Amino acid sequence: MFSMLSRLRALSARRAVRRRGYSSATYIPTAIRWKPCRTNAKAEPSSLLGVHKELCLVSQMHTTSQYVDPLEMKKFQAWSAKWWDEEGVYSALHSMNDIRVPFVRDILMSKSFNHDVGCPLSGVTILDVGCGGGLLSEPLARLGAAVTGIDPLEDNIRTAQMHKSSDPILDKAIQYKSCWLEELVEGNRECFDAVVASEVLEHVVDIESFIQSCFQILKPGGSLIITTINKTKLSYALAIVLAENIMGIVPKGTHDWEKFIPPVELERILESNGYVVETLRGILYNPLSGSWSWIDDTSINYAMHAVKTLADEEPTGVDLENKDEWPKAAEASG
Repeated sequence: MFSMLSRLRALSARRAVRRRGYSSATYIPTAIRWKPCRTNAKAEPSSLLGVHKELCLVSQMHTTSQYVDPLEMKKFQAWSAKWWDEEGVYSALHSMNDIRVPFVRDILMSKSFNHDVGCPLSGVTILDVGCGGGLLSEPLARLGAAVTGIDPLEDNIRTAQMHKSSDPILDKAIQYKSCWLEELVEGNRECFDAVVASEVLEHVVDIESFIQSCFQILKPGGSLIITTINKTKLSYALAIVLAENIMGIVPKGTHDWEKFIPPVELERILESNGYVVETLRGILYNPLSGSWSWIDDTSINYAMHAVKTLADEEPTGVDLENKDEWPKAAEASG
């Protein structure tokens, strides 16, 4: 049985590489192969909407955070040099770009009507939380966005910096920082048009605090885009038993089922913290073809898009146009 599974894994890797049609040296998903954005190639870094100059200067990885378990950090530390190996431990994330990059692109394009054909995200500021080696930051920057990628592991940031340095356009369009999200919030409130947290929540201890920090750093009307794993028996069977323990698609211990979150619970947290959820879509990974696809079923993986409300004030729950409510409002305020 295991020899058969080994052959299936090898077949999956070969099919994925052939299907995507790119190497690590020329990494652009075929579905979104845009021309490099050169409109800001000669501009100073401050031209990227000024946000990069305002970011906190954090140069060292801190060992504590209210969000991430230190044990999670140790797991990813060992894989920090393997981000751009398309057939390695992050192969599934490489292929996931084929659907998550267009998902982010289309959402952000719907928020603005001024699009350059070659740079559809030109002028958009994006924070990529838990950016790792930059697998998602780079294609978003190629679409014209000014991207800031943060990750608490210095080795991850070092890998990301090294990979982007070979492309002068990416080198100017992306800024990487080794820091925690909560460290970035102070002094950088309402800086970003979008925050992307892709395959991050399943490694977070305090999801509500994480969501609150994203709210603080987003501009009013900004987008929070999440991909993560549902907490179901099926997700346990596929994401942990099959993917980790049998097929070895990802290393054993990558996921903790207790940290998975159902979409209904995530939606509740988002709405109670000032967001309006606009999109929920199910995602399915095919280990044989190494490809991802959109489905109606959200019982395994899913993507969610929420928008920060325009007003920071919480609703009072009182209809002030209804005179019958005025005495109650007065009592509440007293």
